[in-house]
Amino acid sequence: MKTGLVLEGGAMRGMFTAGVLDSWMDEQISFDGIVGVSAGALFGINAPAGQKGRAIRYNLKYIRDKRYMGLRSLLTTGNLINAGFAFYEVSSKLDIFDEAAFQRSGVDFYAAVTDLHTGAPEYIRITEPFRQMEVLRATSAMPYVSRPVELDGRFYLDGGVSDSIPVHFCKSLGYDKTVLVLTRPLEYRKERPAAWLQRFNRLYYHRYPAFVESLNRRWEVYNRQVEEIIGMEQRGELFVVRPNGPLPIRRVEKDPAKLQAVYDLGAEAGRASLSGLKEYLLTHE
Repeated sequence: MKTGLVLEGGAMRGMFTAGVLDSWMDEQISFDGIVGVSAGALFGINAPAGQKGRAIRYNLKYIRDKRYMGLRSLLTTGNLINAGFAFYEVSSKLDIFDEAAFQRSGVDFYAAVTDLHTGAPEYIRITEPFRQMEVLRATSAMPYVSRPVELDGRFYLDGGVSDSIPVHFCKSLGYDKTVLVLTRPLEYRKERPAAWLQRFNRLYYHRYPAFVESLNRRWEVYNRQVEEIIGMEQRGELFVVRPNGPLPIRRVEKDPAKLQAVYDLGAEAGRASLSGLKEYLLTHE
């Protein structure tokens, strides 16, 4: 029986996801495939590599480092998160990602990105993370504060714009069981963006009208996804872990104590889910 895992993004709300995954690693719980969006991909890639604690460790260490992210990086590079330091130097020198262990795991790992030209999601399989670091940059390139990332002559931004919770893609891969880790509570729904923001989006991304359409309709697509997930969960087609309430953290958070607190909430939620998760994974439909 093959299992798939879907990891929602949410910038630093992803510390919740990191906590969940680390708690599952203690129990040797693994998956045949993982589909991550934005921070879900960035932090989730540590699970197949068996690097428990890596996501919280390097974030705690560098979150206040001007080389990592901030206004200075945005003004000098066009990216709030400094690509050279946060993606390349951290993973290759300062807190080294274990690519060999990732590859030995045999996990099919996908990162969702949004094509600026079509406004549609693409799901790129990661087999060589160091060589494909730009894909990881693309999946987490937040609109407004990130330059579009070029991949094979096309431009991409955050996968969450077009597919915040890629459960249907994961199911299309043929896994028998599907598990989701969400970073919003059950009752959360997005609101329609204000008219001024929709106009701003059309102006700011005027070269990419299809992307603007996806950006302005994200609230509607997301809310529909949440309702579908609730239905699938009630029918036993999914197993979902989510926070019990709003996570006490900003999308761009520089307070290490808040990162640790949200990570701890995730670890607690992961441990609390173990009985139900194991029952779900072992039950034959």
